[in-house]
Amino acid sequence: MKSYIKLAAAVIAILAVIFAGANIILHYENKGDAGRPYRVEAERIAAKIESGEEYSLDDYSYIKNIEIQEDGFQGGDSDYLVKEIRGRLYRLDYSYQVDNSAAITAFNLCFGVTALFVLLLLLFLFIKIIRPFEKISAYPTELAKGNLTAPLKDSRDKYFGKFLWGLDLLREKLESQKAAELALQKQNKTIVLSLSHDIKTPLGVIELYAKALEKDLYKDEQKKLEVVRSINSKCEEIRGYVDGIVKASSEDFLNLDVNNDEFYLSALIDKIRAFYTDKLDLLKINFDVDDFSDCILSGDLERSMEALQNIIENAVKYGDDKEITIAFSREDDCQLIHIRSSGCTLSENELPHIFDSFWRGSNTGSQSGSGLGLYICRTLMRKMNGDIFAEIQSGCMIVTTVFSIA
Repeated sequence: MKSYIKLAAAVIAILAVIFAGANIILHYENKGDAGRPYRVEAERIAAKIESGEEYSLDDYSYIKNIEIQEDGFQGGDSDYLVKEIRGRLYRLDYSYQVDNSAAITAFNLCFGVTALFVLLLLLFLFIKIIRPFEKISAYPTELAKGNLTAPLKDSRDKYFGKFLWGLDLLREKLESQKAAELALQKQNKTIVLSLSHDIKTPLGVIELYAKALEKDLYKDEQKKLEVVRSINSKCEEIRGYVDGIVKASSEDFLNLDVNNDEFYLSALIDKIRAFYTDKLDLLKINFDVDDFSDCILSGDLERSMEALQNIIENAVKYGDDKEITIAFSREDDCQLIHIRSSGCTLSENELPHIFDSFWRGSNTGSQSGSGLGLYICRTLMRKMNGDIFAEIQSGCMIVTTVFSIA
């Protein structure tokens, strides 16, 4: 806001300086004798007198009177020139006044209209854009603080329609993620409390049997065998609880909603090309996209772009920064997109695990990451009725996404 006010003040000051300067220059020229056309007429009359030709002052606009010096020139209030012609001095009286008033009026009118337009434009920008933007400028900060309850209301003019829609969509997304996180925490606590209660019973039984066996309370061998079988049974019960925990932890813990529809392959590739061409050029990575035949794919365009982005980001992180290529092929009713990156250092025996959640290969080194990128890719592709797989060929990692052709 302050920067805009300073800019507006500077524009107004510049307009004022231009207006004042132009009027001073025009006013000065109005008083001067720029061009001095009376001298041209004086020279023409002097030439005629020199040659003895007749002349009439009525034919001239500026020379009003001619006087020959006898005993001295008579006084007068008019401006004059003195010329020596054929040994005699001639005084040529002239009248000349520049009138720029029409030009000054026209300039002031045009400049005034222009200045008024500029001022109205500045006022319009302030009312319609600067002031409304000032009101929403703190909204991202509030989102960062976790204040997710207040939705944004768009103005009638819709100048920030897409921007406000995006912010409100982000707010709703963060709100849903927060609710899902709270629900997950509640579920985890419930599971922990339930399992702790359920496991206590078989553990207590095992503990009692173990103490009884330790003190040799059971003399009958048949009874001892029954106790051992009971302990095994309780161990199996505990193992069932543990298997439940493992199964719960392996289930999808990310809220990856997919809106399956239809979209053109070219729309997906154009987005990827636009997103990565400049970025990879700055990183000095050769980025090539092979030719392809356009077709209609089944799935979610935004989620498909997210999957390809995760693959390319992995290629940038763990490749040798030389080349990333996107190639295409078709099999049956499926469109395959192959993303090849040079410089793969992942071992063959680690390849089957790259799509597991939280798994990171031995080639990650000091690179930061959560081990979820390719897991998310697989989840998204399968939700779109597609698939994903990877292979290593000649030192290059090739990750292939499989889309259904609509």
